[in-house]
Amino acid sequence: MSILAYNGGAMVAMKGENCVSIAADRRFGIQAQTVATNFEKIFEMGPQLYVGLPGLATDTQTVMEKLRFRKNLYELKENRSISPKVFSAMVSHMLYEKRFGPFFVEPVIAGLDPKTYEPFICNMDLIGCINQPKDFVVGGTASAQLYGMCEALWEPNLGPDDLFEITSQALINAFDRDAMSGWGATVYIIEKDKVTIRNLKTRMD
Repeated sequence: MSILAYNGGAMVAMKGENCVSIAADRRFGIQAQTVATNFEKIFEMGPQLYVGLPGLATDTQTVMEKLRFRKNLYELKENRSISPKVFSAMVSHMLYEKRFGPFFVEPVIAGLDPKTYEPFICNMDLIGCINQPKDFVVGGTASAQLYGMCEALWEPNLGPDDLFEITSQALINAFDRDAMSGWGATVYIIEKDKVTIRNLKTRMD
């Protein structure tokens, strides 16, 4: 078993029309044993910037603290909010620094540019290689199932409500087919004037 699959998890981010979504399941497990159903994997890094960290749970929390520290230093030094593009470069650089003994997380970043409000999504592997597509990115143990669901459901120029529906359906139907993730989900819809957070109740078996 891969160490990235030790705690399980599923995550997806999608682009819409002037909005972006990021969603993850809530399971924290040790291999096949479920330990908790309220584990947060998505963290706020700015008013319109979120990072999801699927992978090994201990590294999820370590990397989140390190990223928050570096982001705060950047904003103090530059005296402005960090943009998603700069933040993704920061994450990639931090992971590549540790390439010989890497953090076992595969970050998913979603946000809107602070000036243009252009949607931004990307994900990367555990040594920081950035993948920045125009539609969606996935992460976690349910990645294969998520790719199929997102390919089937995603459309260009989705509004916030449609984006929420499609993100939720893709995530729920994908992790129903993966024993290592599930037990509820949290969906963030990021728009230029607000962020909507919804918790979804799903199958608990």
